[in-house]
Amino acid sequence: MARILIVEDESAIGELLAVNLAHAGFDYVLVDNADKAQQEIDLMLPDLVLLDWMLPGLSGIALAKHWRSHTRTRQVPIIMLTARSEEFDKVKGLDAGADDYVVKPFSTQELLARIRALLRRKLPEASDRSISLAGLTIDPALWQVTYHDQEIKLGPTEFKLLNYLMQHANKVHSRTQLLNKVWGEHVFIEERTVDVHIKRLREALSVVEAAHLIDTVRGAGYRFTISKIAAHPEKE
Repeated sequence: MARILIVEDESAIGELLAVNLAHAGFDYVLVDNADKAQQEIDLMLPDLVLLDWMLPGLSGIALAKHWRSHTRTRQVPIIMLTARSEEFDKVKGLDAGADDYVVKPFSTQELLARIRALLRRKLPEASDRSISLAGLTIDPALWQVTYHDQEIKLGPTEFKLLNYLMQHANKVHSRTQLLNKVWGEHVFIEERTVDVHIKRLREALSVVEAAHLIDTVRGAGYRFTISKIAAHPEKE
């Protein structure tokens, strides 16, 4: 589930975006000014930002330029939202660092399509394709996991973690690698957080007796195992 930061000071538009993003299966954070947006960025990099041009205090244009000038935020995808429709304004927005430019009023379906297209280009590992391995099937588009047709209930982070591990089955991933690929690069949380969510994932899988699919490789990390690599894999 991609995490989207909405920076919009018009409450009606912000709420409309939030409802549609949630309905489309996205996680989101909604803020109404540049200072709050920067606080969210400092805490955790989003997968994409919907950025209003006209904000109280620092403008969306200035904020985009600021993010593009720093290594940590340089690659965060930005879609600029604005009532300015002139070609000069679009060029200014794109030159400031926006990846796309949407004029208000806009079609929410078109905006969602642009979001998906941008995420596909910027985050190739965030695959929506379903995959079936060792009796376990995960379908990111439907947000569904089953084991031999038994549905498994997972939290958002456990779902993303399982999806990534299954997309890279039999490969060992360190805690740092999982933090970067599942939580996002430069996220300011402890590596042991990965252990907590692995434990939760195993607990959910144990309900259908599938916890054995998640291996701990001592001193290295974790993997989703579809073949018997070790005679006695370590479990936490």
